[in-house]
Amino acid sequence: MTTAQGHTFDWPGAVARNRAALLRIVAVLFAYAGLDEGGADAVPRRVWRMILRLLRPAEAAARRLIVVAARGIEVAPPKPRPEKPLTGIERLVAAGVLTFHEVNLGLARAPQSQPARPEKSAPVLPTFPLTDPPRRFDTKAWDDKRPFPQDGFDLADADEDVDARHLCHRIVALKRALDDLDTHARRLARRQARRDLATASTGQRLAAYDGEEAKLKGANRRQILRLGHPPGHRRLPSHAVDDLLRDCHALALQAMRLDTS
Repeated sequence: MTTAQGHTFDWPGAVARNRAALLRIVAVLFAYAGLDEGGADAVPRRVWRMILRLLRPAEAAARRLIVVAARGIEVAPPKPRPEKPLTGIERLVAAGVLTFHEVNLGLARAPQSQPARPEKSAPVLPTFPLTDPPRRFDTKAWDDKRPFPQDGFDLADADEDVDARHLCHRIVALKRALDDLDTHARRLARRQARRDLATASTGQRLAAYDGEEAKLKGANRRQILRLGHPPGHRRLPSHAVDDLLRDCHALALQAMRLDTS
């Protein structure tokens, strides 16, 4: 698809079509995790694996839909935060006029009775992450640093209960993101504006240096879409979510190329 064709492409229709397909995947995840009945604290390991098999590519596909929905959104760069003024004591310490020495308070350090703590509120659900998780590389590899066990090993019990609360939170966060793509698209646009501002300011500070020492610190920050295959990618698709991830990944790459052209 060329640039001229990209301007006539039905981006909202593509987002709506893939969002509807993702919501069907989320409905399956809700049934697996028992979220339609309040959620399960633990599920059998085989069910845990089935959930993770669908959840990782579904999260990656939703993240790419947010990238597509964020194309063309322009936000004002964030205003720099004013520096907090120093207090009188801090100015005296900075000038070297006032110094502090450690004093042994003796019995004055005895623990005091603590007031009763208020009851903890319900845990806040995590926000849907806008960036892909980084790749994990095994630095030890298998060159005699991690020898294969000679006596074999026992396979994990497929019917053993595994904690599923974290997976349930991820599924709910995914559902909330799909229900409000516009809000998360604005989140992504604000994040990009902050990143551009930080990169520009870092470049100005390092403009006086030469050679490799003048690399931008912003370049080491986590990218929205990691290089290579997206999380949950499978070379041989075996589920509808695999084809969905492939389509959403292609749409996101095309949208990013059009934004930078």
